[in-house]
Amino acid sequence: DTIRRCDVPALAGIHYLGVGISGGEEGARNGPSIMAGGSAEGYDRVASIFNSIAAVAAGDPCAARLGRDGAGHFVKTMHNGIEYADMQMIAEVYAVMRHALGIAPAEMADIFRHWNAGALESYLIEITADILATRDPEGGGPLIDLILDKAGQKGTGRWAATEALDLGVPAPTIYEAVAARALSSLKEERIAAEAAHGATARVAEPAGADEMIGSLEDALLAGKVVAYAQGFAVMAAASHGRGWSLPFATIARIWRAGCIIRAGLLNDIAAAFEDRPDLPNLLVHPSFVAAMKQAEGGLRTAVAAASGAGLPTPALASALAYFDGYRRGRGSADLIQAQRDYFGAHTFQRVDRPGAAHFDWSKGRAR
Repeated sequence: DTIRRCDVPALAGIHYLGVGISGGEEGARNGPSIMAGGSAEGYDRVASIFNSIAAVAAGDPCAARLGRDGAGHFVKTMHNGIEYADMQMIAEVYAVMRHALGIAPAEMADIFRHWNAGALESYLIEITADILATRDPEGGGPLIDLILDKAGQKGTGRWAATEALDLGVPAPTIYEAVAARALSSLKEERIAAEAAHGATARVAEPAGADEMIGSLEDALLAGKVVAYAQGFAVMAAASHGRGWSLPFATIARIWRAGCIIRAGLLNDIAAAFEDRPDLPNLLVHPSFVAAMKQAEGGLRTAVAAASGAGLPTPALASALAYFDGYRRGRGSADLIQAQRDYFGAHTFQRVDRPGAAHFDWSKGRAR
């Protein structure tokens, strides 16, 4: 829509800007992150207004023109896709602590506050601690226990997933976060399924609970890195395909304050793209290679423990699968290509010579 709306007014000399905004109620009152798309001339005429109302990080306003026409709204859409993934992974870790480790909400609040003082420092971790510490003013118990477990959505996560699929860029952690919200809405069906299959057996608190909490911290960090890597990879594909030349370091910088996914990690992301503007994926930058080497084990432990307890971790598990698939030089798609060639003569490429090949599988000879 923004692309179309930019084209028509331009014929009359009118500058149209498509501006993505993030920050929710707090951003509206105290300054949001502002992601603009449109002509440079048009943006320059209102840049001082945007700068004056935007959130500020390290003395810089969190507002920028990111490219022509729809660039700003696209970046905002992918921001929300990453947000969906981040929220889902936090919820999965919460479920492991609550249902597998038997940790009470107030104690979890302290854990999340501790995490927020380290590498996981972010708005979503901060508010999670506040939520888990809040007691119901009427009954006095944890307010979280009185909230129906059906997550709403307004469509932006689905848009992000759809764009990734349309562009052919894998973003499974975003897909799974969207699917998890849809599954949560099937409350009546889930109750019936629990009655049919039986409730998941609660796992007693293990002797190594402290070690598991450390693994969960690492799992969230690794999952967050992967979610950002997927989101920026989708933006890179869109930037190339639509000629936007998105400034990825700038995007990371204007997300450092005001927006929902603001996090300390964005400083490292901005530095990575400043170091290598053509970086194909965050996972191959040395700083994130080091981060994943440190956090990978925790992600594996958390996913395995949740699976053993019968607790779903679709976002964390997909982050692990993406990481393993991305860093594996030779995967299993050779078999898929052989299957496609067998039933549909779709051909395949050989590793020992160039060009398309086809094999007559039923007769055992090449054609």
